[in-house]
Amino acid sequence: MATFSLKVVTPDGCVFDGAAVRLVCRTITGDVAILARHSDYCTALGMGEAHIVLEDGSTRKAACIGGMLSVMNGCCHVVATTWEWADEIDAERAAASKARAEAILAQKNLDEREMELAQARLKRALVRTSVAGK
Repeated sequence: MATFSLKVVTPDGCVFDGAAVRLVCRTITGDVAILARHSDYCTALGMGEAHIVLEDGSTRKAACIGGMLSVMNGCCHVVATTWEWADEIDAERAAASKARAEAILAQKNLDEREMELAQARLKRALVRTSVAGK
C-alpha cells in the first residue's frame, strides 16, 4: 500500500513521525481521511477520534482535541492542541471529568459562558472516554 509522511506534534512535542497509509481526523466541518498523494490541503481540527493506519496494517487510535492539519507536497503535518493515544488515556479520570461537567450542566443558574465551558468539558470527556473504550 502507498504511504505518506506524517508528523503529529503537540505543545509537549512530537507524538508521531513516520509513514502512514491513512489518517482519519475530525475537522471543524466533519471527518477527513488523508491518503497517499492527497492534494494540498489545510483545515482546523475539531474534537474527536483520530486514527492512523500504519504500513503493517495496524491502527493507532487517539483523542484529538483541536489544532490544524495540513498536507503539502505529499507530507501531512498535524499540530494538535491535545493528542492522547487510546492506550494512554486514564479512563477513570475521563469518567470523573464527564461526571463533573454533567453536574455543572445540571445547575439552573449558569450564565452563558459557564454553560459553554461546561459543554466543552463534557465534549472533551466524551471523546476521551469513547477513544479509551475502543
